[in-house]
Amino acid sequence: MNDAKFRVALSGDFTKPDGSPTYPDFDIETLRNAPGVEIAYLESASPLRAEQLDDFDALILLAHRFDAGSVPKSRRLAVVARFGVGYDTVDVEACTKAGIALVITPDGVRRPVAVSVITLMLALTGKLMIKDRLTREAASGYAKRSEHMGVGLVGRTLGLLGIGNIGAEVFRLAKPFDMRFIAHDPFADQAIARELGVELVGLEDLFGRSDILSVNCPLTPETRHIVNAERLALMKPTAYLINTARGPIVDQKALTEALEERRIAGAGLDVLEEEPPQADDPIIELDNVILAPHALCWTDQCFAGNGAADVRAVIDVQHGREPRGVVNREVLASDLWRRRLAEFGRRYGP
Repeated sequence: MNDAKFRVALSGDFTKPDGSPTYPDFDIETLRNAPGVEIAYLESASPLRAEQLDDFDALILLAHRFDAGSVPKSRRLAVVARFGVGYDTVDVEACTKAGIALVITPDGVRRPVAVSVITLMLALTGKLMIKDRLTREAASGYAKRSEHMGVGLVGRTLGLLGIGNIGAEVFRLAKPFDMRFIAHDPFADQAIARELGVELVGLEDLFGRSDILSVNCPLTPETRHIVNAERLALMKPTAYLINTARGPIVDQKALTEALEERRIAGAGLDVLEEEPPQADDPIIELDNVILAPHALCWTDQCFAGNGAADVRAVIDVQHGREPRGVVNREVLASDLWRRRLAEFGRRYGP
């Protein structure tokens, strides 16, 4: 680390081909103007190549992949700050082995994603898409209004698969609807569940009792296809499934069949197993599913919040401070990480 500057790389997908910012709501000026910091945009590549990162201390990563082949041989890179909370595009083990902290931005997405869940819940139970279509059919559509009665929420059961940062926020936002709250999460904070009035239940109970079931857990080997044909068969025929987390948590083939056969009432999906889907994917043709392109939570506030959180994390590392939102916390005890952080603190001050 002979360079006098703390060098920060941004993955190439933060800029358009003409060099303009992909997401102007990400205010990079705070980082650009930070004393001792130098920033550069990488050439677009996914996964990123190790040689691209040889001369950098930090990386802010949008959607490009970071795998074992992305780890620079210089051993200079100290932190990968992921723009968002999903990190299935990052090889966590490779980061840990190299003494690189992987940081995510839970504060930036907590409210926007929770709002997305509530949006889908209200749209599904209010039959919003159907009623929009009826209105566009003019008199003939109005004549069919009574065939599409909505579902009231008072006393219904909202179930969440996962009650972490986002899940807890969903329950907070849903409080005024006077619903019953249940959740399944092996890692649930019991105190938070009690505070929110959430009954923690087994996985089968969650699927069997929920009127609206929202997926709010990370994608891991354990959660991949945790929503499968067997568990979908436990759901009420009047129930709705919502997924704003990651597509592969749900066995999409099994879900499509359940929707086609009307074994559940409908689904709201901001994520799919394959993104973008194939043009002939049967789920696209269904009238009892609401789809969004993994972007329902994308708002000016969400992107500003994610960007601000990443900038804070990078500047914390520059000044020898432990950043918030570290995924691979075991790296914080490694000798390489501790030496890097101490050197940054000596060079740039607390």
